[in-house]
Amino acid sequence: MKSPRNILIVRFKAIGDVVLTLPAVHAVRENFPDAHITFFTVKENTPLLQGFRAVNEVISIDRAALKTPLRAVPEFFGLIRRLRAGKFSLVIDLQGYGETAWLTRLTGAGERWGTVYGRGRDWAYTQGVKRNEDLHPAEGNLQLLRACGLKIGPIQNQFYLPEDALIAAKTIFAAHKLDLARPTLFLQPFTSSPHKNWPLKNYLAVAQHWREQGVQIIFGGGPGDLAALEPARVENFPVFAGVPLLVTGGLMQLSTLVLGGDTGMLHLALAQGKRALMLVGNLAPGRPILFQRRDWVLVAPRKDHLDSIAVETVIAETGKAFNSPIGSGFC
Repeated sequence: MKSPRNILIVRFKAIGDVVLTLPAVHAVRENFPDAHITFFTVKENTPLLQGFRAVNEVISIDRAALKTPLRAVPEFFGLIRRLRAGKFSLVIDLQGYGETAWLTRLTGAGERWGTVYGRGRDWAYTQGVKRNEDLHPAEGNLQLLRACGLKIGPIQNQFYLPEDALIAAKTIFAAHKLDLARPTLFLQPFTSSPHKNWPLKNYLAVAQHWREQGVQIIFGGGPGDLAALEPARVENFPVFAGVPLLVTGGLMQLSTLVLGGDTGMLHLALAQGKRALMLVGNLAPGRPILFQRRDWVLVAPRKDHLDSIAVETVIAETGKAFNSPIGSGFC
C-alpha cells in the first residue's frame, strides 16, 4: 500500500487495554516513520497517551456527553466533523466494538483495518481480521497488523512517563517522608471487577510483613477506592488512591515492586520497566496477563478462587521479586 500520511488508531477502553496497544503503536510507527499518527480513545484515557511517544495527536470521545440528550447530537456531529477533518488515509480499529466499527467507517478513510469479533462488523473495514480469542490482546493487535501486511520487528512495550508526573510523585514521597533509596512495595489491591480482587486483609498481611522487614509500603487505587482502603490508612500505611493517573505511574516508577490483581496499573508498571507481580484466578487463553512475563504472574491453585492464593505464597514470591532484577527477558 501507498505510505499513509495520516493514520488513526482506535482503542476506547480500558486503561490496561490501551497500554497493551503500545507494541502495535510502535510497530505502526516503525512501518510508517513519517506519518502523523492520531490515537482515538475515550476522554478519561487522554492523559495516558502522553506516554506514547509514537503518537502525534489524540482525539477523545466524551461518552458521558453522548448519554445526555441535550448534548448527544452536537457532541456526535462535532466528533464526526473532527474525524473527517483528519483526512485519514488509514484507520486501524484495535477495539472492534460496534461503535468503533461505525466510527471507523464514518472517517471516510480509504484503508480501514479492524479486529472483527462480532457478526456483521466486517463491512466497516477494507481488511477485517477475525479476533483470535486464544491470543493475548497485545499479540492480537500485532496479528492484525501482520495480516494487513506490516512487518513486525523486535517488539517494543515502552511507556514514557512525562517528567512533570515523576516530579509530582517525588513531591509526594518527600511530603510523606518516603526515602527514594529504600525498597518500596506499591500495592494496587482493587481491580475493575470484585471477582478479580485478592482479599484486602491479605494485602494488609503482606504489607505488615514487609514493613517489619524495613520495606516502605504504598497503597494505590482510583478515587472510588478511598473508602475501601480505609483499613490500610488505619494501620498507618500511606494511601494515595485518587491521585492523577500519571502521578500514580510516577509512584510506581519510584517503587521497587508493584503487586496487584488483573488491573491496568500493573500493565502500566510493566511498560515503564518496573518489576511487578500479578495475582490472577486463572490462565484462560487470551487473558490479559503481564505481556511476555508469564513468570511474573501468580495463579490461584483453585481456578477462579483468588482467595486460594495463600498469604505465605505471596510473601515468598514478593521476596524473590525484591531480590531479582528485571533481567534480559524484559521487553
